[in-house]
Amino acid sequence: MASITALTIQSTLGVRKVIGLDPGTVVETLDCLAGDVRFDAIKVGMLGNGAVATAVITWLQGQKNVPVVLDPVMKSSSGKDLLDSEGREVLRRAGLARANWITPNLAELAVLTGGSARTKREETEKVAQELHRMATRCGNPALKIVVTGGHAKTPDDLLLIDGKCQWFPGEWVETSSTHGTGCTFSSALAARIALGDESSNAVANAKVYITGALLHAYSIGTGKGPLNHSWKKA
Repeated sequence: MASITALTIQSTLGVRKVIGLDPGTVVETLDCLAGDVRFDAIKVGMLGNGAVATAVITWLQGQKNVPVVLDPVMKSSSGKDLLDSEGREVLRRAGLARANWITPNLAELAVLTGGSARTKREETEKVAQELHRMATRCGNPALKIVVTGGHAKTPDDLLLIDGKCQWFPGEWVETSSTHGTGCTFSSALAARIALGDESSNAVANAKVYITGALLHAYSIGTGKGPLNHSWKKA
């Protein structure tokens, strides 16, 4: 099930404009869906602005037994802002307090912690630990953090649980079809959690899925095309 939070005017060449929806409309949609289906996991992606972010995360407080995967979407791959400054503050506080999982890329991790992007493993671990301390101060020491490394030369992912780090080696795929990689990974992670995977297996299976989606992607447009979400193992 899906609830739209913002409209975008975009193509493979980039995002031209972001139009935020009325927060009340978003909440009404969520209430409508909740009255019809059972949620096994919820993935939160692009929120657009602080008002929508506040409305969504406040609504999530009523879904106490449902695991929430928060993808802190802030910029498009073409560099367009997808979340305003108020929204970023909402993620740093209410978002960290409610989410069960958070999946920042290296740049988003830096924004959340107020630093600069780091690519070395030891540096990434330190910044992820800082994000965990922030979540603990917000009353959520159980937050699981997955730092996606798709923007690094070696696309390894870091899983941080209870202060312990586990790395998942990645495969670099040479392709221009990279639009939506972070969104795809976090959605795949939420799907694996809904299917009952334990933490490490959920990350590993989500990584297998997104790697396959990159390997099987085909060119669309003249910019950064989408992944192939319909690929299947041979």
